[in-house]
Amino acid sequence: MDLNRYQQAAIKTLQDPAPGTDPVVVPLLGLVGEVGSLATAYKKRLRDGPGLASGKQHMREELGDVLWYVAALAHRFDLNLEDVAAANLVKISDRWRPTPAADRIVFDAHFPEGERLPRQATLTFALHQRDRDGRTVAVLTRDGTPCGDPLTDASHIDDDYRFHDIFHLAHAAVLGWSPVSRFLLGCKRKSDPKTDEAEDGGRAIAIEEGISALVFSYATRHGYFENVRHIDHEFIKTITSMTSHLEVSVLRSADWEQAIMTGYDAWRQLRAQGGGTVHLDLDQQTLMVEP
Repeated sequence: MDLNRYQQAAIKTLQDPAPGTDPVVVPLLGLVGEVGSLATAYKKRLRDGPGLASGKQHMREELGDVLWYVAALAHRFDLNLEDVAAANLVKISDRWRPTPAADRIVFDAHFPEGERLPRQATLTFALHQRDRDGRTVAVLTRDGTPCGDPLTDASHIDDDYRFHDIFHLAHAAVLGWSPVSRFLLGCKRKSDPKTDEAEDGGRAIAIEEGISALVFSYATRHGYFENVRHIDHEFIKTITSMTSHLEVSVLRSADWEQAIMTGYDAWRQLRAQGGGTVHLDLDQQTLMVEP
């Protein structure tokens, strides 16, 4: 039975609401009650063992009641149950399934080689003390050439944010997108002024830096993701909202989570070692850190 046929059959048994009563209230409260009954059925299954035939039948019955109330609520909200299910699959796919390799877009594929993010690169993070004030800075180099300026933590707290360029490199590795990395590696797409301004320019760079700072604030409250592998969906939605007008918007929430975890895995190594050599690989979507 398909979902539309089920919904049409289910609502034939839906009672008219009492006069002056919100028609949503009864099925909504019914759904809440049936979820509680389902939890009770599962409790009995744990107590009596999963092999008990009546326990399995009970679970089927309770799940059926939940489904009926979902169908009734969809009807009350003038929603099609099949559309609800299809939209949910799209949402779940966006959240939990990274974009397959075959479907990944190379954003700079049609630009001159010098304006493409390098498919592979080796970079070094090193710590130095500045002579004039004695503060420790992180210096990022590629083949001995500095990439950007030396970075401090820019904070009253010594938290090693000075290594945060690794997050931008992770965006490049996993997403194939990073206006900051394009600036650091000298591969902005200047042959197309519109792309250079809208995708690689100051606003895009500021957005990516904002994402880096925002995620770092979140990470400090979650052990820098050392024992956490997933990020709150609403938090990732904030990131996708910030980048909704940029080319990276075609990617999924799951891609962002993968990029963030890749960046923090590398950052924790750099922090523990006080720097290191990083191997960037866009084809494999990886960052490898050596001492």
